[in-house]
Amino acid sequence: MSEHTSASSAAGIDLSQFHQVFFEEAGENLEQMEQLLLDIDIESADDEELNAIFRCAHSVKGGAATFGFADVAELTHQMETLLDKLRRHELAPSAPMVDVLLQAGDALKAQLALHQGAGGEPPDTTELLARVRELSGAVQAANAEPAPAPQAPAAKASKPAKAAKAPKTPKGKAKAKAEPAATEAAAPSGRRLLELTLGPVQDAQVVQAVVDLFGEIVDMGTIEPLDGGLGADGLRRFKLSTACSDSELTDLFSFHIDSALVRLAPLGPGYGFHGGNPGAPPAVQEPTDHGFFEGAPGAPDSSAAARADAPATPAASAAAPAAAPRAAARPGTAASSAESGTLRVSVDKVDQLINLVGELVITQAMLAQSSASLEPAAQLQLSSGLADLQRNTRNLQESVMSIRMIPMSAVFNRFPRMLRDLASKLGKKVELVTQGEATELDKGMIEKITDPLTHLVRNSCDHGIEMPADRVKRGKPETGTITLAASHQGGSIVIEVRDDGKGLSREKLLAKARERGLHAPDSLSDSEVWGLIFAPGFSTAEAVTDVSGRGVGMDVVKKNIAALGGIVEIDSAEGHGMSVRVRLPLTLAIMDSMSVRVADECYVLPLASVVESFQFAPHQLKTVGGRAQVIQVREEFLPVVELERVFDVRRPGGPREDAVMVVIESDGVRIAALVDELLGQQQVVVKNLESNYGPVDNVSGATIMGDGRVALILDVGALVRRARH
Repeated sequence: MSEHTSASSAAGIDLSQFHQVFFEEAGENLEQMEQLLLDIDIESADDEELNAIFRCAHSVKGGAATFGFADVAELTHQMETLLDKLRRHELAPSAPMVDVLLQAGDALKAQLALHQGAGGEPPDTTELLARVRELSGAVQAANAEPAPAPQAPAAKASKPAKAAKAPKTPKGKAKAKAEPAATEAAAPSGRRLLELTLGPVQDAQVVQAVVDLFGEIVDMGTIEPLDGGLGADGLRRFKLSTACSDSELTDLFSFHIDSALVRLAPLGPGYGFHGGNPGAPPAVQEPTDHGFFEGAPGAPDSSAAARADAPATPAASAAAPAAAPRAAARPGTAASSAESGTLRVSVDKVDQLINLVGELVITQAMLAQSSASLEPAAQLQLSSGLADLQRNTRNLQESVMSIRMIPMSAVFNRFPRMLRDLASKLGKKVELVTQGEATELDKGMIEKITDPLTHLVRNSCDHGIEMPADRVKRGKPETGTITLAASHQGGSIVIEVRDDGKGLSREKLLAKARERGLHAPDSLSDSEVWGLIFAPGFSTAEAVTDVSGRGVGMDVVKKNIAALGGIVEIDSAEGHGMSVRVRLPLTLAIMDSMSVRVADECYVLPLASVVESFQFAPHQLKTVGGRAQVIQVREEFLPVVELERVFDVRRPGGPREDAVMVVIESDGVRIAALVDELLGQQQVVVKNLESNYGPVDNVSGATIMGDGRVALILDVGALVRRARH
């Protein structure tokens, strides 16, 4: 690290400021590489897929080498060697190769986490590195005699194999490139001119990265500078001796510089063979013609003509659209046009913006309430402006909230790898199907829902999906299917995990519940029986394994989802499968609510939990067991909760009149809350009461009303549990 630090200081660049950008991009590349490896068809691997996997590993290695993370660079270098041979068709893909590359990706994530300050012991990659070398044939190659330099182009003799695979390659790209590549390989020298358009800040870093490519990739060839530094025209020129095609070179260079700033051309006469040549010190160079013979490819006029003449470099032009989206926006490099439409912003800044919008919502509510007390003439003047303010505030709030919204694919993409490993361990065959990946959810909710969904998916694989032989006996395909689906329904998001396995057994669940001493009569409905699996420590596993069966998981799932204001519903058909539906609010920051009054106090109920409200007569209340009260709503008796007793509200001025019942629901159970008055519906900004004050029974948070008073947001789930017990 010390050598790297001194080098970066000498260049006058403090690279530590770019660490976070590198860590984020490396994480994205590793996630993409894992997804590509899981989707790859081993029997007929596509050239584009292999190139994409190689680019992911190369991007991580380039950044790691730049920042001095030697352990990451070493592992990715070995991965590159294997992937390079795969994409050149020198090796055929195999399942062990995919396995070792996935394991290497896990090790890289652990190494990057350590460099980010996560703590812990660094992973031991000795055995992993040995396996990668063995699979890539590097062990045997190390013992063999090195081939003479002139024979280097022969390493590309396998390139015509690409032409044979052309029908499998998208859009016939391999077929189109096969003939020029073979011509270049047959050329006696394979020499080319490379021109890079650079700025003073980019020069040292980009040039070093490009030069390093030729030292790191086997059989790539050599590179020699043709100038003494960055010229007045902002160009750096190099002589290449390589068997690689222009498109392959452009692909590789695009990781360090935008492909639009790269030019490849045949190497003609006049490059370094006369006095005043481009390799002379800058003071001797002639800025007018750059020291080239008239008409040489490097002269200003011919250079400009060559740039304008698109067909002059067909391979580079063809590669540019494909390479540009993958061009890494590394520190000091030109950002690709594909990334110019996005901006990385700290989550803290977004949260601060959301808090400010929340305060704006509160201020707007205060103004609206204050205007109601004005004289009609003054109120009329304000009404138009307040209406515009309310509309614009609502639009601003929705726009700001959308910044934190993340597609569900961010969660769903974690499961293919997990299911692959789990199914392999259990000896099962499982296919994962995802639906509604584009459905968006608040970032805070995404982070908290991942663990519960992981439990559900693991349970479906372990308890739901049968062994292949058992499925065949039951007339099912031997490969089971687990489906993850997400959709918006009203103001909520519904996430469903379903499988086509054996489902839940009613008799088995009842027997297990009675064995544990739970109240489980035969009169329980199916939904109540399915709900037994959420009891703490309840498990139907016949044996405890390292996958499941310890009785932890489903009760934690329900607890975590309830903490997010969500509910869980189970449906099952024995022998056919099981479905678990999770319903969540879209965001925890701002919610629609119903405000109610109890004496002089104001309370807030989440609108999603409110079913209906009605006035009642005192004789409709019935007393059960001497204390508890119930009220009949159509064909059902609902427990009654008096909020003034729950919160010990003092009532000045005698008993209440014209009381109202509000029916609220949680986990499919309804109760009636007794209040004095409905104040109306409105959006409220949720404030965390526990972190600012402390935990309060039956309260989930607080908010600031339009008159400036603090109102408590009621925990409907806690009130329902209180009424039932």
